[in-house]
Amino acid sequence: MKSQTTRRKFLIILASAIGWFLTPVRAQINQYNEPKRGGRRKDADEYVLPPELLEFSLLSLVLGRVTDRSVTVSTLAKEPMEGFFEYGNASGQYGYKTGIIKLPAGSPVEQVFNSLQPNTGYFYRLHFRRTGESAFHARPECRCHTQRAGGSTFTFGIQGDSHPERPQMSDPALYARTLLNVAASNPDFYICMGDDFSVAPVRTVNAETIGECYTLQRPFLGLVAQSSPIFLINGNHEQASLFNYNQTDERHDVAVLAQNARNHYYPTPAPDGFYTGDKQPVNSIGLLKDYCAWTWGDALFVILDNYWQSPAQVDSGFHEEEGGGGGGAGKNGNGGYHDQGMNSGNPSPPVQPDEAGGQNKDHAGAGRKNRDWWGLTLGDAQYQWFKQTLEQSKAKYKFVFAHHVLGSGRGGIDECDLYEWGGRNKRGDWEFDQKRPGWELPIHQLMVKHGVTIFFQGHDHLFARQERDGIVYQEVPMPADPFYQTRNENRYQSGVKLPNSGHLRVTVSPEDVKVDYVRSFLPKDETAQQKTGDIAHSYTIKAKGSHV
Repeated sequence: MKSQTTRRKFLIILASAIGWFLTPVRAQINQYNEPKRGGRRKDADEYVLPPELLEFSLLSLVLGRVTDRSVTVSTLAKEPMEGFFEYGNASGQYGYKTGIIKLPAGSPVEQVFNSLQPNTGYFYRLHFRRTGESAFHARPECRCHTQRAGGSTFTFGIQGDSHPERPQMSDPALYARTLLNVAASNPDFYICMGDDFSVAPVRTVNAETIGECYTLQRPFLGLVAQSSPIFLINGNHEQASLFNYNQTDERHDVAVLAQNARNHYYPTPAPDGFYTGDKQPVNSIGLLKDYCAWTWGDALFVILDNYWQSPAQVDSGFHEEEGGGGGGAGKNGNGGYHDQGMNSGNPSPPVQPDEAGGQNKDHAGAGRKNRDWWGLTLGDAQYQWFKQTLEQSKAKYKFVFAHHVLGSGRGGIDECDLYEWGGRNKRGDWEFDQKRPGWELPIHQLMVKHGVTIFFQGHDHLFARQERDGIVYQEVPMPADPFYQTRNENRYQSGVKLPNSGHLRVTVSPEDVKVDYVRSFLPKDETAQQKTGDIAHSYTIKAKGSHV
């Protein structure tokens, strides 16, 4: 089954991305190296855009904080430049123009387009010049859309864990191909499910080394985010967590530097009247901007954070058993499942020591095999905010996003009856009232009560669709797995399970929600039966009306 986005449109997007830089690309980034297939990438230079897209490494644009009246564009230049923006509500017709903006090398600059009209599409273009140049060069036109009105039809995109530090899971050429495919469908915004900015390769902890984990992604995510505002979710491998923050060694610095880099290099939303979220400032960071909610068209969007509100360590620690995702919490788990998967007929990747079966190892770290899983929590403040957000929303559809159920372990509905998510321990005993005094319901039951449509998660590195009590639990596939594996599928005992790679395209209309799994392949792996843009799986959820 083919994507509605034609291959011709995909190629047009690719062609339009090439050659807008009018002077030669610097020689030091003009060489594309095939990444190694084993171990960890130790150097950011190993993960770069393909040669035909390297211009985006010199100047990237990322949209964020879109509202009904504004949108923020973050510009990051690799060398000193200056420029200005033109924007308007018709292609090629720009009624507004900013002043000259200085663009220092390596430091993002944010520009807010204010006084926009709600429910309106806008077009914009950056004109730039390097130091010493007299003429400005124009980048290709980009677009964005302010908050949709109720009754509108729109799309948004989602990607699972991109893990650029892992050659066995992430190929930069395939990642770029996925992102260009996303851009071709013009989603209103794009959501990243976490584990996109792993600090695992960092050996010397400082602002520069942690920052590189975030700048590495800018050229890639900019392929989509220059026209589709981006929303980021912390995963376990970002190591931005309350547990780390509360330590007195380098783990504290990692937590602070990672969250600051995230909020510095990407325009992340804070509570402002349009967005709700975490209002509590934190020393050395300010507002965390970790969880948030907003309404768009007929849908409520809620992003939860598994890590910044839990005093207990949720998953693996910094440089501690970095294999990929937490020991299983479930009845069938024994506290130590690492990535496993079927390769769907493709050559198997090298098995890394931290990826091997590992059933008897606790990914959460030595000494925590028998840890108290009730210690993992969204926290009182986030829970009460989440409860109030669901209670007060009259949206027809409700979408909830988190890196994973509980933030650790493996599985979807197979885990959703456990601990604060479902109220029971792994023996099946009800402990919720004792363990969570003051909470009305476990998280799953709270979502059922208030009519959540889909819960989206990452972390498990495959496509998996399950359903429990009227809620779809949707595991989001990886965007760049060059071995196209169905990882951890044994932790999903039911539902539709499919291999990587690709993204989810979600179309929201007054009548229904449609979810498409859009595949991506490297050109060498394409055949008559599998091409980039193919729809591997699609399903529709009919509107049930408002839930109050």
